[in-house]
Amino acid sequence: MGFGSYDESEQENQEYDTDLDDDDGFSAEENAHDGDVEFEFTASNDELIDRLSDIKENT
Repeated sequence: MGFGSYDESEQENQEYDTDLDDDDGFSAEENAHDGDVEFEFTASNDELIDRLSDIKENT
């Protein structure tokens, strides 16, 4: 078989599990977070801009 070829008999014999139960899903609410995040920056704006310029030059 060449690249991209497949055995058609394998395609015909596939079975799919279509039984969808509510318990099988993912609940985003159980992982919700209502906290706060705080950042403390020690570099000045000029230092950050210089660092960004350095990063852009190296890419």
